[in-house]
Amino acid sequence: MYERRRFTFAEMDQRATRLAHHLAENGVGVGDHIALYLYNGPEYIESMLAAFKLRAVPVNVNYRYGADELRYLLTDADARAIVFHGELGSRLAPLRPETPKLTTFVRVDDGTPPDPRNSELAAVDYENALAAGSAVRDFAPRSADDLYVLYTGGTTGMPKGVMWRHEDVFFGALGGGGGGGAPISNPLELADRAREGRGLRCLPACPFMHGTAHWLALSALLTGGTVIVSPDHHLDPVRLWQLVAREQVQLVVIVGDAFARPLVEALDRPELAGIDISRCSVILSGGAILSPAVKMALAEKLPASVVVDGYGASETGGQGQSVTVAGTEPSPTPRFTVNDQTTVLDDALAPAGVGVVGRLARRGNIPIGYYKDPEKSAETFPVVDGVRWSVPGDHARIEADGTITLLGRGSVSINTGGEKVYPEEVEAALKSHPGVFDAIVVGVPDDRWGERVVAVVQPRPGHVPTVSDLGGHVRERLADYKAPRAVVLVDTVERSPSGKPDYRWARATALDDLAE
Repeated sequence: MYERRRFTFAEMDQRATRLAHHLAENGVGVGDHIALYLYNGPEYIESMLAAFKLRAVPVNVNYRYGADELRYLLTDADARAIVFHGELGSRLAPLRPETPKLTTFVRVDDGTPPDPRNSELAAVDYENALAAGSAVRDFAPRSADDLYVLYTGGTTGMPKGVMWRHEDVFFGALGGGGGGGAPISNPLELADRAREGRGLRCLPACPFMHGTAHWLALSALLTGGTVIVSPDHHLDPVRLWQLVAREQVQLVVIVGDAFARPLVEALDRPELAGIDISRCSVILSGGAILSPAVKMALAEKLPASVVVDGYGASETGGQGQSVTVAGTEPSPTPRFTVNDQTTVLDDALAPAGVGVVGRLARRGNIPIGYYKDPEKSAETFPVVDGVRWSVPGDHARIEADGTITLLGRGSVSINTGGEKVYPEEVEAALKSHPGVFDAIVVGVPDDRWGERVVAVVQPRPGHVPTVSDLGGHVRERLADYKAPRAVVLVDTVERSPSGKPDYRWARATALDDLAE
């Protein structure tokens, strides 16, 4: 359901089939990458399904990317086709000469008037493509080895494409079709469960461009559920709750405090007085951890609901969860009950044991590596005694009761509202400003966003750069969420003898300054 448009399973399947035929007629085939440069909408799910029908590979594109990031991703992914919302065409058109492999363009009409300057894209209207495409399901059989690629910001700069086999992502990230129950062992079981009506009415409030949203959407569809899609491009908590009430949503999917806090506060707004959201039984957060205070506030506002803090990564799928209900107090530290494929490994990649700090790892249904990056793949997905592990870099500790306490990334990446920010690329943008001599970027705690991006800056003589100056400068080069929300000016930026930035010093300096 989207903007009062409603599609049955049969209608959605036919639309995906028609799109698949259009793409095939334009040369898209097995293994080709189809970029999805879209806001949330049925077209996102339909495009993914169309790609799967062709044994092609859908590739998520962050619609907040700046020109350099967008160019990099489309080139790195070897995108052959792209489905995009009309509003985003003005960003795409200037990159056309630099992305020669990208030859097929499908434009979703979102009410944005077509820009004559974008005519070089030669884009076909989405609905026209469907109308002209065949509805015959005559595709070749698919394979468990077909690929699904999820691009993630990661912790090493530019985004990387995490490659999953379909069988592995089904069991490792989509819950094996279990819908909260035991994973299936036979595809016929999946159909039986869907017929039994186990599916939930699910609303992914977060963008489909991140794995959390489309993992939950696909999981809901596989279990016969309904996916409700908000037409808003930004979080409007009042409108979201009104949508939950109107569509009797049972499961809402969010990303950390950046979503949860506004949703909690909105429930006290007069516009929502008397609203009936009693059918909402689960609030699930993925992609960013909920703070204890926000978990408690959600549970108190929704006493009939369960607040689930889900933990996982693009490189691991779902690994564990922490559940909070009204009347209980969550752990002050991020503690999760994990699946039996997850454990903590020490620096030698041996089991760390209880109380020992190591790196969180998962075996079993995990990705096969990063697209076109064998070196990083070998590092993140090592083989130990014949067992492949996924070890993305989170530090953790096994507790005596078997739960795992998450201690955070061993790197210096910043997680702000579920978006990962790599400090060095922001530093590079800052140092291109005429008033900046040197800079280090760190994350500091933020009640709403989890972490806030802060720049510790050594200005050039005679310059006093402000957060407005530097924020605008960064936004011209990178996505908005990567711009610093605060600037701390220092006489000298501290670095190690080898020239590496001292992030510990920078973070302490930022915290001291912002506390004053």
